[in-house]
Amino acid sequence: MQEKPTSLTKIALQRFKKSTTGVLSFWYIILCGFIAIFCYAVAPDNSNNANQMHLEIHSKPPGFTTQILTLPSESKEQSLVDFIIKGSTTKTSEVPISSYVISNDQLVVKLYSDYPSLQQTKSYPIQNFNKNPIDSIKEKTFYLGTDKYGRDLLSRILIGTRISFFIGFIAVFISLVLGITVGAIAGYYGGKVDNMVMWLINITWSIPTLLLVIAITLALGKGFWQIFIAVGLTMWVEVARIVRGQILSTKQQQYVEAAKVLGFSDFRIIFKHILPNIMAPIIVISAANFAAAILIESGLSFLGIGAQPPTPSWGAMIKDHYSYIIVGKAYLAVIPGLAIMSLVLAFMLIGNALRDALDVKN
Repeated sequence: MQEKPTSLTKIALQRFKKSTTGVLSFWYIILCGFIAIFCYAVAPDNSNNANQMHLEIHSKPPGFTTQILTLPSESKEQSLVDFIIKGSTTKTSEVPISSYVISNDQLVVKLYSDYPSLQQTKSYPIQNFNKNPIDSIKEKTFYLGTDKYGRDLLSRILIGTRISFFIGFIAVFISLVLGITVGAIAGYYGGKVDNMVMWLINITWSIPTLLLVIAITLALGKGFWQIFIAVGLTMWVEVARIVRGQILSTKQQQYVEAAKVLGFSDFRIIFKHILPNIMAPIIVISAANFAAAILIESGLSFLGIGAQPPTPSWGAMIKDHYSYIIVGKAYLAVIPGLAIMSLVLAFMLIGNALRDALDVKN
C-alpha cells in the first residue's frame, strides 16, 4: 500500500502534477530557457544578433528557399563561452543567387532578383576560394521567412527569446529583493515605519507603470541592462504589499512569539522563521510579475526605448513590421506577437497552477 505524503512540499508537488496546463507550461518555459541560453547554437543564422542581411530577399514568406553563395572570409578563433554569449564573430558575406556557372577560372553567378529581367551577373575568381567554389553555394530555407532587411526571422525570434526570458528573471529578482526587504520591515515593525513604507508604496503605485519605466529608462539611458533594471524597479511594490500583509497576519503566531522569547534577532525571525511560511503567495506573484515584465519590455521596445538595434527583441520586431499587416505580409508582425503571447500565457498558467497547488485550504 502506497503511503500518502505528509510533507507540504510533496503534497503541493503532487497537486501541481495533476494540472495538465501547469505541467505543459512548465516544460514550455524550460524549453524557452534552454533556447535563451543556447540560442546561437540552435539558430540557423548564428552571427552576432542574427544580423546577416540579404536585402535582395527581404520580406519573403515562411518556407522561402534560395541558393546562397558564401564568400571567403578570415575565420577567427573563438571560445565556446564567447560563442554562446555573442554568437559567431566571423564576419561572412552571403550573396543570394539564382544560378551559377564556372567559366575561364571565374565563378559567374546571377544575383537573385524578383524580376528576372533585372538580374545582374557577377564574377568571382576561383583562386579566391579556399576550396571548390561550388561547395560555397548552399540551398538555404528560411522557415519563418525573412524580415524587411532580409534577415532570417526564425533566428531573430530564437535570439529574441534571450531578451524576453532574461528580463523576466532579472526584473523579478530585483523586485523580490526590494519587495521582500521593504515589505518585511514594514509588516514586522509596524507603526511609523509601516506608515512611511506604505506612503512610499502608495506614491509609487499611483504612477502608471509604463510611464515610470520610461522615466527610469531615460534616466539610466537606453540599453540592454538599463531596461532590465528599470522594469525591476517598478515591480517591487506588489511584492512589498503582499509580504507586508502576510507578515502582519503571521507575526502574532505562537512560533514567532517563541522565537522572540528565545532571544533570536529580528533578522533571523523574519528571514528564517516567517518568510519560509509565507512563500506560497510570493511564488505566485513572481510568476505573474515574470509575465508582466515580458509585456512591459515588449511595449518599451515597440516604443523604441527598449533593447536597441540590431539586438533582436520581439517588441521591436512588431514595431518594424506592423505596417506590413495591410500589405498582405501580416506574418512579419504576427509571428513575434505569437511568441510574446505564448510565453506570457505559459507564465500565467503556471502561476494559476502554483496557486492551486499551494492553497492550504484544498
